[in-house]
Amino acid sequence: VQLQASGGGLVQAGGYLRLSCAASGRTFRTYAMGWFRQAPGKEREFVAAIRWIGGNTYYADSVKGRFTISRDNAKNTVYLQMNSLKPEDTAVYYCAVSQDFSGTYYSEYEYSYWGQGTLVTVSS
Repeated sequence: VQLQASGGGLVQAGGYLRLSCAASGRTFRTYAMGWFRQAPGKEREFVAAIRWIGGNTYYADSVKGRFTISRDNAKNTVYLQMNSLKPEDTAVYYCAVSQDFSGTYYSEYEYSYWGQGTLVTVSS
């Protein structure tokens, strides 16, 4: 499975961005896709995830109410709409595929494939 993330950039605080992540290859065992982020000097952390069948969504507390994850099954693409961005949202954002049917999807260890990352910078 190959993942191509896009949509990062520089935005002012309070602004918005929409990230996209397209999956290709052997995607038939995709049970969920997620977004993680890693800020400079910090560990990678969970942001949001969505089950491929059913569309259940999961969010980190820090982004609830501001970020929305969605997917287009026909395009094998997941999106992350990020509104009301804050400087602390600055990070490299990674998309990932989970082939774990019964996962909770909060842990990076539940994901088998990762995209290359896209940088989001929020200025104050």
